[in-house]
Amino acid sequence: MTREASLPTPSQASRAWRLLPPVPAETKEALLRSSCPPFLVPFLYHRGMESAAQAQAFLAPNKVSHDPFLLPGMERAVPRLAEALAQREPIGIFGDFDVDGVTATALLARALGALGATILAYIPHRVQEGHGLNTQAIQHLARQDVRLLITVDCGITAHREIAEATQAGMDTIVTDHHLAPMGAPQALAVVNPQLPGSRYPFPHLSGAGLAWKLAQALYQALGPKAPPLPPDLLALAALSTVADVAPLVNENRSIVRQGLLELAHPRTPGLRALLSTARLRPEAVDTDAIAWALAPRINAAGRMAHASISYHLLMEETEERAAALAALLEQHNRRRQELAEETMAKASALLQTSPDATDPGRTPLLMVGDPSFSPGVTGLVASRLVEEFYRPAVVVSVGPEVSRGSCRSIKEFDIGTALHQAAQQVAGVLRYGGHRQAAGFTIATPQLPALRERLCLLAETSLDLQALRPGMEIDLEVPLRSLPRDAYRTVQLLAPFGEGNPRPVFLSRQVQVLDARAVGADGHHLRLRLRDGPATWDAIAFRQGQRSGDALDVTASTGRSIDIVYSLATDRWGPEETLQLQVLDFRPSH
Repeated sequence: MTREASLPTPSQASRAWRLLPPVPAETKEALLRSSCPPFLVPFLYHRGMESAAQAQAFLAPNKVSHDPFLLPGMERAVPRLAEALAQREPIGIFGDFDVDGVTATALLARALGALGATILAYIPHRVQEGHGLNTQAIQHLARQDVRLLITVDCGITAHREIAEATQAGMDTIVTDHHLAPMGAPQALAVVNPQLPGSRYPFPHLSGAGLAWKLAQALYQALGPKAPPLPPDLLALAALSTVADVAPLVNENRSIVRQGLLELAHPRTPGLRALLSTARLRPEAVDTDAIAWALAPRINAAGRMAHASISYHLLMEETEERAAALAALLEQHNRRRQELAEETMAKASALLQTSPDATDPGRTPLLMVGDPSFSPGVTGLVASRLVEEFYRPAVVVSVGPEVSRGSCRSIKEFDIGTALHQAAQQVAGVLRYGGHRQAAGFTIATPQLPALRERLCLLAETSLDLQALRPGMEIDLEVPLRSLPRDAYRTVQLLAPFGEGNPRPVFLSRQVQVLDARAVGADGHHLRLRLRDGPATWDAIAFRQGQRSGDALDVTASTGRSIDIVYSLATDRWGPEETLQLQVLDFRPSH
């Protein structure tokens, strides 16, 4: 059975286009009082702004930095850290192996190192140790005379392991931004804005964002005798905030905005080398560059070898060694791309012979596993399956006794909560955790069918399968000929873009296709030349290379035009930078 006949894909049926409501007259008048460009009014309104004060606060470059001592546990964490510094105790930092964990580890290590601390950083091996604090790490750090252990981006569910650390003579400070489904562990301090009763006004910090707040609180408590908090640490916090898909509003927006300024003038050899191997001009780095170029490279080490490579790159102080580490990351990233493509092809083939292929209308959740799947790319493949089929997806590296799975989801289904619920009812779930749209688990292999059954039931109960299709929210309908040539520069006032602050999306109708051709590796992308009256535009449609015939056939066979949904972007070729449309979807005009 072919994929077209078995599972629904966005390419088979165009996405649902939803034009967001126009701005009410009174709200428009209020927003214009902020002195913002009139062109921005609908975008501000669709991002929750209804008053001049809200618009001014959103557009202003002012810092948003809440008092770190409002965070739960901070009043206990900071004095213990200060004591460790005064007594010259070695401090252990345990971080996860993804971008958030690696950058959080490096951020805190650099912040404490600048105060003279001896740091022993421990990042687990993805395959051999898995997610989260573990006994092996605790024993290793205990042998190094560590008496203070700080977890970053993890630890909130490590009740047993923290008890082991206590028995080994360690005080533990947990800094974690994940939910605490089993309550807070018995650590010396648990710094987490998601805890019940938290007074912190913004609960959506990333792991490295939370590490930044711990460093901020410590430096603040030390007072005049401490040096200034190194500003380059904000670059690491920005990398993590974007990579972890944290909402770019409130304090996160400020962290990323300041971090991008730091990345424009990188102060450390590691960041300079990373930007160089990614072929990025520092001043041109934005959230897209982080998401699609920098974060995958930082992640590649943990996926293909050991995340300590990325950690050491971010800590490196010599240009020569940084260049060598960045080159090694580049090799791992290329291999990661190849392995992800191979695994995706096999996962797609396996799905065609699975029960999911027989009745697409009753496919609430996709789950596929194989012994050949590397845990390093299962999350990437799960994301690709979600994108292709618009269903929650679970991809499992199947072992003889223990298997590891990565889960990704759509906005309509909270996979993190579902996994927690399933873990309470399925025996053999050894470890799990995650967010609303991304999670992971370790399970006894014989229990995989039971877990699949439970997750599918939860998805089927929660989702309207017949109506389920990817949607696309559109900010503004405008004739392409009327789109101002300075529109890109104007909408950049809303940047940085990301989760919670999406790039503005436009709809233009009756657009003529002058040319359409597949470009890129294996023709994955579609390059277009479009016209509306006297206005002509270059455009790119990522991962839509297979639709080149669709675009050309409409014009060639019927003389009709297409309607396009797009955002604004720039294209750089050598020293020149040109404006282009980034086409998200298109369909024949009526």
